[in-house]
Amino acid sequence: MSYLYKTRGTCSTMIEVELDGEIVKNVKFTGGCNGNLQAIPKLVQGLSVSQIEEKLSGISCSGRPTSCGDQLAKACRAAYEAALS
Repeated sequence: MSYLYKTRGTCSTMIEVELDGEIVKNVKFTGGCNGNLQAIPKLVQGLSVSQIEEKLSGISCSGRPTSCGDQLAKACRAAYEAALS
């Protein structure tokens, strides 16, 4: 299942998350810092939504209350909940 999440408060504007149950199969960011946005998807591939939330939720960036990682945790949770409905 593929899910599009519109980010809030980050340089990236959209995250596409592909799940297989609770496991993240693929992540693609639109916009943002190129290096980080290539690295983050590789690091989270194969992790569960819960693992990603545990590792990335609450991370801030440049004085903002959120970050691309924090938004990814929110995107994964939203995708998982959408799949359950």
